[in-house]
Amino acid sequence: MEPGKRHIPLLIGLTIAALALLGKIFSLQVIDRYKEDADRNSTVYETIYPTRGIIYDRNGNILVGNKVAYDILVSPREVQAFDTVALAAVLDVTPEFIRGKLKEYRRRRSAIGFQSVTMMRMVPAETYMRFDEVKYRFPGFKGQVRGVRDYPFNAGGNLLGYVSEVNQAYIDRHPDEYRSGDYAGMTGIEAAREKELRGEKGYHIYLRNSRNQIEQPYKDGAEDKEAIPGHDIVTTIDAHLQQYGQELMQNKVGSIVAIEPSTGEILALVSSPGIDVSQLADIGRHWEEISTNPYKPMYNRAVQASYPPGSVFKLVNGLIGLQEGVLRPEMTYPCHQGYHFGAGHKLGCHVHKSPLNMEESIMMSCNAYYCYVLKNILDNRKYGNVADGMDHWREMVMSFGFGRKLGSDFPAELSGSIPSSKTYNRAYGKGRWNSTTVISLSIGQGEILATPMHLANLCATIANRGYYYIPHIVKESEGVPLDQRFKERQYTMVDTLQFPKVIKGMWRAVNSGPGMGGTAWIAHVDSLEICGKTGTAQNPRGADNSVFICFAPMDNPKIAIAAYVENGGFGATYAAPMASLMAEKYLTGSVSRPALEKRMKEADLMARVKHD
Repeated sequence: MEPGKRHIPLLIGLTIAALALLGKIFSLQVIDRYKEDADRNSTVYETIYPTRGIIYDRNGNILVGNKVAYDILVSPREVQAFDTVALAAVLDVTPEFIRGKLKEYRRRRSAIGFQSVTMMRMVPAETYMRFDEVKYRFPGFKGQVRGVRDYPFNAGGNLLGYVSEVNQAYIDRHPDEYRSGDYAGMTGIEAAREKELRGEKGYHIYLRNSRNQIEQPYKDGAEDKEAIPGHDIVTTIDAHLQQYGQELMQNKVGSIVAIEPSTGEILALVSSPGIDVSQLADIGRHWEEISTNPYKPMYNRAVQASYPPGSVFKLVNGLIGLQEGVLRPEMTYPCHQGYHFGAGHKLGCHVHKSPLNMEESIMMSCNAYYCYVLKNILDNRKYGNVADGMDHWREMVMSFGFGRKLGSDFPAELSGSIPSSKTYNRAYGKGRWNSTTVISLSIGQGEILATPMHLANLCATIANRGYYYIPHIVKESEGVPLDQRFKERQYTMVDTLQFPKVIKGMWRAVNSGPGMGGTAWIAHVDSLEICGKTGTAQNPRGADNSVFICFAPMDNPKIAIAAYVENGGFGATYAAPMASLMAEKYLTGSVSRPALEKRMKEADLMARVKHD
């Protein structure tokens, strides 16, 4: 063979090999791709819903678990001619119900496409089993087993919140995470910790035939995805204390909030009237009943109701007066059944000894004493005018957490309100008001508004002698970290050395026996060293509101409580007894005053409440 022709067979071989390789590449990248695309165009995804995380209390009791529920689904495009009467009998509904549903789905045909929609939710197990045996007779209809929430403890529907199917507005806010038919936490802890609780959806992929009927798993299930269960949540709540608070607040409107001062952990968050947990698992069935209730059980008063704090706020003014140097514990002021000022004006007070020092003023809850204190704060010569004094007072008040959201991990928290000089400049004109114009602020009235959470936090701050941890409702656990802000002390603008001077008065209010003037003697429990302050907040819509804050024991406090009872009258009438019963129950596991407990549980104040 000539030298020049020897390379021809080699070139031919290389060409053949190259063509074979290109053919293989074409097959892999083009033909297989089109085949796979064709397969995918004929596939259907069946969602696997994850098990939602369990919610525990601080002691390991399950507050919210899971149980099995059965739904009946329909894929409208797959429905063939069937015996409507027979299916209705199996599902224990009327034929008209099924016909109405299918008519509705036909109207929404373009939006539904090849999806399955839920025709019946939470059918009885026996109905589901009966359907499962004969479902082959009804093409396009199928059953679905899913988890729904279960509530072993009646520990506050408002606190726990509910899970519901997402609507279009919710989907629009979370387009990458939810689609029609998905469920999400809507209120309470369920909403606050939705990200951790929900888990991650999985799916099975199936192939359809030319008649859009499901034939077999796609690639033998190789591309299926398993669902990932949600994280369990450990809350700070004490389930038994929460239940007890609800029993005390039955047939009353208001709230009880209990906090562990050393951590800021919320031990109980009672809002009354509230949603019973029996209504949560199927909230849709009870929605009309709940939403039309004039007492607004969906309204979480613990964090959403802004009230005048009343006389418990005297503690804040007293501490600010001490810090500003305009008040000393031994200073006395007179009270002639109130504080008299201007041309015949008077802020009234009940009858008690006069004059009083600071401890006695707290013990007896003297109004006049704190009128003098606030006037001296606002008229302090180190400020140029009363407006500057007011704004500095406001700054110090807000350092206790008032007038702003505390930043808790509980949703829908409100900020309350603390007035400034601008508030009164708008109302009266700049330079046309003075300290006596706003004198009602001295006793927690006027333009001051706070939530029961704010008041419980005030109590925890005093118990800690000058600082608080931001109240929170979820404990750190595996997969659920605690934000650093909940671990940091939040100091007030009042020196810690001032707080024991106020605490002595709070101790005397509870532990000074009958005839000695202690307004909170009813809260006394031997050996518990409860320190407290009563409040009676004016209510323009009815009887006064009953208010009380307390912590115990005096040294190394374990619990701080705020009780707020609408239309309850004096602080010692309802709020003080209930808060002290809560403290005793938590610290000792029982109560030593069964007659008082019975009276609190059986009291019905609902008729006193006026509605809009």
